[in-house]
Amino acid sequence: MGLGIKKEDTVLVIAGKEKGKRGRVLSVKSSKDQLIIEKINIIKKHMKPNRKYSQGGIIEKEAPLHRSNVMLVCPKCRKPTRIGNMGLEGDKKARICKHCKEVID
Repeated sequence: MGLGIKKEDTVLVIAGKEKGKRGRVLSVKSSKDQLIIEKINIIKKHMKPNRKYSQGGIIEKEAPLHRSNVMLVCPKCRKPTRIGNMGLEGDKKARICKHCKEVID
């Protein structure tokens, strides 16, 4: 995945039942190219009682989305954007916004 979407980024969902919603990335599973986004793609899961859920029952939690279904929102211009790469001094790289040409981080 390289310099793509990272944890704590704000993203816009561009496909699927949650299309048009924005959320913060909680975790990234880079091996499967999946993201878990806060309050997006909520599922209901039936859980047996265990240490974490002593009562058990039906638990609501976020399900992963594929990274192709989301687009990074630039913190500067607040627009959904593709991510570009720019070389900095030495061997460092930075993510840049394709709209406003600003460094994202």
